[in-house]
Amino acid sequence: MSTEQVSSLCEQLVKAVTVIMDPASTQRYRLEALKFCEEFKEKCPICVPCGLKLAEKTQTAIVRHFGLQILEHVVKFRWNGMPRLEKVYLKNNVMGLISNGTQNILEEESHIKDVLSRIVVEMIKREWPQHWPDMLKELDTLSKQGETQTELVMFILLRLAEDVVTFQTLPTQRRRDIQQTLTQNMEKIFSFLLTTLQQNVNKYRRMKTDLAQEPKAQANCRVGVAALNTLAGYIDWVAMSHITADNCKLLEMLCLLLNEPELQVGAAECLLIAVSRKGKLEDRKPLMVLFGDVAMHYILSAAQTADGEGLVEKHYVFLKRLCQVLCALGSQLCALVGSDSDVDTPANLGKYLDSFLAFTTHPSQFLRSSTQITWGALFRHEILSRDPLLLAMIPKYLRASMTNLVKVGFPSKTDSPSCEYSRFDFDSDEDFNTFFNSFRAQQGEVMRMACRLDPRTGFQMAGEWLRYQLAAPVDIGAMNSKTGEGLCSIFSPSFVQWDAMTFFSESVISQMFRTLDKEEIPVNDGIELLQLVLNFETKDPLILSCVLTNVSALFPFVTYRPDYLPQVLSKLFSSVTFEVIEESKAPRTRAVKNVRRHACSSIIKMCRDYPQLVLPNFEMLYNHVKQLLSNELLLTQMEKCALMEALVLISNQFKDYQRQKVFLEELMSPVANLWLSEEMQRVLSDPEAFISYVGADNKITDPVLEDPSGLNRSRISFCVYTILGVVKRARWPTTLEEAKAGGFVIGYMPSGNPIYRNPCTEQVLKLLDNLLALIRTHNNLYMPEMAAKLGEPFVKALDMLEVEKNAILGLPQPLLELYDSPVYKTILERMQGFFCTLYDNCFHILGNAGPSMQQDFYTVEGLATQFLNSAFINLNNIPDYRLRPMLRVFVKPLVLSCPSEHYETLLCPMLGPLFTYLHVRLSQKWQVISQRSLLCEEDTADDNPESQEMLEEQLIRLLTREVMDLITVCCVSKKGAAEHNSSAAADGDDDEMMSTEVTPPSSAELTELGKCLMKQEDVCTALLITAYRSLCWKDTLSCQRTTTQLCWPLLKQVLTGNLLPDAVTWFFTSVLKGLQTHGQHDGCMAALVHLAFQIYEALRPRYAELKAVMEQVPEIQKDALEQFDCKLLNPSLLKAADKRRKDNFKRLIAGCIGKPLGEQFRKEVHIRNLPSLFKKVKPSLETDVLENNEAGEGLTALFEP
Repeated sequence: MSTEQVSSLCEQLVKAVTVIMDPASTQRYRLEALKFCEEFKEKCPICVPCGLKLAEKTQTAIVRHFGLQILEHVVKFRWNGMPRLEKVYLKNNVMGLISNGTQNILEEESHIKDVLSRIVVEMIKREWPQHWPDMLKELDTLSKQGETQTELVMFILLRLAEDVVTFQTLPTQRRRDIQQTLTQNMEKIFSFLLTTLQQNVNKYRRMKTDLAQEPKAQANCRVGVAALNTLAGYIDWVAMSHITADNCKLLEMLCLLLNEPELQVGAAECLLIAVSRKGKLEDRKPLMVLFGDVAMHYILSAAQTADGEGLVEKHYVFLKRLCQVLCALGSQLCALVGSDSDVDTPANLGKYLDSFLAFTTHPSQFLRSSTQITWGALFRHEILSRDPLLLAMIPKYLRASMTNLVKVGFPSKTDSPSCEYSRFDFDSDEDFNTFFNSFRAQQGEVMRMACRLDPRTGFQMAGEWLRYQLAAPVDIGAMNSKTGEGLCSIFSPSFVQWDAMTFFSESVISQMFRTLDKEEIPVNDGIELLQLVLNFETKDPLILSCVLTNVSALFPFVTYRPDYLPQVLSKLFSSVTFEVIEESKAPRTRAVKNVRRHACSSIIKMCRDYPQLVLPNFEMLYNHVKQLLSNELLLTQMEKCALMEALVLISNQFKDYQRQKVFLEELMSPVANLWLSEEMQRVLSDPEAFISYVGADNKITDPVLEDPSGLNRSRISFCVYTILGVVKRARWPTTLEEAKAGGFVIGYMPSGNPIYRNPCTEQVLKLLDNLLALIRTHNNLYMPEMAAKLGEPFVKALDMLEVEKNAILGLPQPLLELYDSPVYKTILERMQGFFCTLYDNCFHILGNAGPSMQQDFYTVEGLATQFLNSAFINLNNIPDYRLRPMLRVFVKPLVLSCPSEHYETLLCPMLGPLFTYLHVRLSQKWQVISQRSLLCEEDTADDNPESQEMLEEQLIRLLTREVMDLITVCCVSKKGAAEHNSSAAADGDDDEMMSTEVTPPSSAELTELGKCLMKQEDVCTALLITAYRSLCWKDTLSCQRTTTQLCWPLLKQVLTGNLLPDAVTWFFTSVLKGLQTHGQHDGCMAALVHLAFQIYEALRPRYAELKAVMEQVPEIQKDALEQFDCKLLNPSLLKAADKRRKDNFKRLIAGCIGKPLGEQFRKEVHIRNLPSLFKKVKPSLETDVLENNEAGEGLTALFEP
């Protein structure tokens, strides 16, 4: 290899690198240059000399960086094939570069320092300690040369710890060798790091005031920062003894550095990691030194200084770190005090709490929220919560909460000191709004804990604030509400105060009733407040909504003074009919609708929670409702039904079947007359008549005001809402004695359980035929010929509402629009809302009918056939967003509440065809999606915009989850293990991605219903195929749930029969395909591997075909497969534990486990194992090890895992 050769190659490489980095290069040139460089790295035999030449100080930074990259590439990918001398040559040259091959510490580019340290670490990972025992000595020698070298040594040590301990990016044996050697040398390493830090900080402090010494001081400061960063990489995992050695010298130094502006962030980071350590309590005891006078003084003064200098990003970052340090200290305090480690409450607890409170009252909303979890832990703590110092903090904490609950600090505004900080922390007002809502909920939790310790103080403060708010003049601020002149918007100063006060009073009053004994409750004060609230009049919908919440919060006082009930009722009833401008024709805004809805739900809540209290006033309540219902236009249908629901709830307190039945008949007679009229029967059973009746075939010119058929729609809604309200609320008494006495029990089951009757049954069953007719008609509206009959503005009447779309796509609602805009802006939106609500409510009725009417419902003549001819008709045309609620609110509750004696007659005939249909539908939909993702490379232009595709995909995911959830509910009884994740919401909660070790609950058995369904061959096939095919659909959450809960119990049911070999290979292949699709997600991968292992172990002895499938797995080692198979088929050889066998199996199928995109094309790095550091000891372990190892090093071998 001649020097000329190296020089000419280097010239070409310099040109290529220049082309790559030059923004003016053309794409073609750049690609050619890139290809040349990559090929050089891969194939050229003289990489090392070229790399060294390019890395010389005389070259530009970009070229030097490329030269060093070449060397890194050589170490990573060619090391194993290099002769020993060449390795030594490279190592010596790299160490030479550190010694004198870089610019001065202040001038050198950080990316050069980074790549240089990477090269050294890559060599260490391959050779230390066995072939490079002096590595630490060499680094120590280098560091003595000066700051430039010391900083590089710090980078090397940090990178080594990250690769070996944090990211664990090397094979197990090498990792163990290096980590054990690091641990053995940790005392030296730590003292080296501490000394470096101390020396450089001392020099920096001496010289920083002297201008002549400025560069020198800066160099020492740089090394100090590097030393702190390196310490941060070690503090997390080294033995606690190193952190607390020498009377906690390290912690003391870190506290001192908190007041050094250039080093404080690094010091806070290290402190935070140290204080957040878990582990044995005994080891953590020394951390209590941080509650001592000295440490507390430094922490507090650092916080005051940083805060005193106004909002500077650097100081704000430091404050956040410091706040985290105090939070972590609080957690250590809670763990150590009162445990067996005899730690007393520290003397400086008061000082600590004061400083912590300072963060809770800081203008930054983010800092305030960071303190909440720790306050909660302190208030909950068995011993600390009784400490007088903490009890004295409660009023101060509550006072701070009164400020913190006020929703100010939107980044786009300037109406509060918090806004400035929010601009650092949040991208948009929506972002801030989401944060603030969860922060407020968290505060509510903590306030309730505080009030558990001191209920009276909280109540007193709530009372003061409420009185103040009732007397304060309304300030609507700069922004006017669109609801009306002079009214608040959600940003008005008055409203944000009312809103905060309401949340505060609700939290503390509810807690007071839970905490104090009956005789201790301050009834007079409470009633006085209630009187003030009831007398308060406002025409502002947002404030009135807060007033209603306060009425509800104070309502428990009425249980002590029932004579106040009529006043409360009249306040609520007047709000039910609230209007900003009486008799206005304009559509109501959401704020007004919310008040009316709020009043209705307050009445329902009162009747649900205090029925005994309201019962004596039943007649008054009934007359009030009758009066409101007599005017058809006064209330919306939902409001009418809410009031009727409240009456039904009270009627449950009659505890007299006959009396309640008569009342319900009377209540429902207007509905029955309307619903069963000839006209309504015609409309409900004929799609065309229905479209015409609700006005969806009209041509309308003014889409905002003109709505001739509004009244017809509201009549249908009223009937459906009422039936739903009655079915949901009418019940028999809870105790058997009362139910018997009231005539609700009509007999007993063979098992001895009573059979109840519901007083609403007769009324509701009369209306059932027309309800099913309406559902059939609604389903038929989706037939193309019917959809074509919709009038001009209503073509999209059956589409999803925008709100629903946004919720599925996860788009936030614009803040202001929520309250100020009319509920439905156009008649099209009104029509969409009507269809959507009607559809949902019909299914809610069917879903509630089972639990409500029990055997009277399940024994309806030919119910299964009636369902098949109504709810399940024309499913092909029903869109996914309508099918989902049907499964969730109708089919699932029906299955859960149906007694087993009706499985054969009702559920099986209904679910069989449904599951068969759903399987076909989902398969087709997913096929479209997978074809679409194959085609998307070819960039096909079509009229289906991306947002629409995303919506469709997300909908099919949600529908798939719904279907799999339904199948699981039908077929699998979860015992113990799986119970906790059955309730996970079906709606887009991808966040629960995914625990790593999933061992599926082996106790999952088929339910009676599951066995019943699996007896029918076509249903059994549909269930098995749906479950196993879903494993390779692109929805990870559904895949994981199906794998862990459903696949094995279903397959186990058919194992005893004669499965066809093709079927067996298909099941097994489906699981492997699932691994290919979802293998990149740890949780999914673990569950699928477990399932594949179960299938292979159970079926391989009977089906040799499974081995043939295994042989097709990419990169499978045939001899390993033979060995595994041989042991499996010969039970006497099966000695290995289940886990070992499963690990072996996982290694066999590794070739088909999918990888994340980022790893799919990554070049493999191979690091060879070196001779073992610790000799494998013979069985006669105790004697041998101790005799052969004078130094006792071999002891570690004893404890090797």
